[in-house]
Amino acid sequence: MSKLKGKKIALITENGFEEVEFTSPKSALEEQGALVEVISPNEGMIKSWDKTDWGKDFKVDKHLQEANPEDYDAVLIPGGVLNPDKLRTNEDAVAFIKHFFSLGKPVASICHGPQVLIETGELAGRKMTSFPSIKQDIINAGAEWFDKECVCDQGLVTSRSPKDLEAFNQKMVEEIAEGKHEFQNSH
Repeated sequence: MSKLKGKKIALITENGFEEVEFTSPKSALEEQGALVEVISPNEGMIKSWDKTDWGKDFKVDKHLQEANPEDYDAVLIPGGVLNPDKLRTNEDAVAFIKHFFSLGKPVASICHGPQVLIETGELAGRKMTSFPSIKQDIINAGAEWFDKECVCDQGLVTSRSPKDLEAFNQKMVEEIAEGKHEFQNSH
């Protein structure tokens, strides 16, 4: 299985990402032949959140300041409550993610991760899902929110929670394999 052979994926995160929302999609991408680089505003190691407490540490492959979105075929943003809240206040992280929208490259985000996407200003007219607690934030950003395990809109793949990881991973792999998408805002 190598649907993603030759594809390079940016997994951007801060401390406090939900561990399984990092490990499961990363493994799914790597199993399909993709190279996944962990990018963070932090250097060295980052710490996960595992359901109710701090989890494992994971290695950062590239500091955000050294990462160029042009070098990647897609971006993945895991959830967790702390991670997206920190990323969304980091102008460099928001600009990095926004670049994927401007190039039509796939963007995948799960659970609370879409909070970061709100800051890009790129959600108007999009169809999405997220963890239910940020539903209104997504709607206020101009997107149409659905209570479904996975919603895909022209390369933007979103899911609600870890229970949706199987569907999320499958759709994410499919969209990255397809490559660039052009979003036409009908509003």
